[in-house]
Amino acid sequence: MITVEDSVLVLLAAGRSRRMGDVGSKLDEPFLGRPLGLHVAVALEDMPFRERVAVVGRADCDYAAHGFTLVRNDDPQLGMGRSLALGVACARAHGVRGIVVALADMPRVTATHILRLLDAAEGDDAVVASSDGRSPGPPAVFGRARFDALERLEGDAGARDLVRAGRHVVTAPAELIDVDTAEDLQRLRALVHAPEARRHPR
Repeated sequence: MITVEDSVLVLLAAGRSRRMGDVGSKLDEPFLGRPLGLHVAVALEDMPFRERVAVVGRADCDYAAHGFTLVRNDDPQLGMGRSLALGVACARAHGVRGIVVALADMPRVTATHILRLLDAAEGDDAVVASSDGRSPGPPAVFGRARFDALERLEGDAGARDLVRAGRHVVTAPAELIDVDTAEDLQRLRALVHAPEARRHPR
């Protein structure tokens, strides 16, 4: 397995929020009393990663306050592949065996699930992704033998092909909720009885 101590957390937080409407960045939207984009940072803050890297765009989330090194993606229109390549380049400098890639718009990811992904990563060429039992996706773990391929990624597809061909660890679908639209956020607020759901009744 790849240990937490021998890995870097790469948090992708530079999306353009195109499907969210006129809200600036969806990551700044309130959810359970804090910005949506900070939930995964808080959930994983006690895990002893070698380093934490947040690839950021226009969101105001204070990742530095949660121990992250910030890497700015000045060309978010180039897609998730660009953000991932920037994060991998930063992680490579630390000489670690692997990276954990998480998305800032997935606020219900838990440390327990991340540990399961790392436990399933058996070597330097490991690719271990999350699954709701139907399709794989982030969060995901990549061994260092995959870094070159990750740095060459382009567009919004990101590491989709690598993930599909890798190992998959199933968890509850509710943990893998990805907030892309205003409707997604409202459904999530209603699911967990968030106070924001009462303040935004649509």
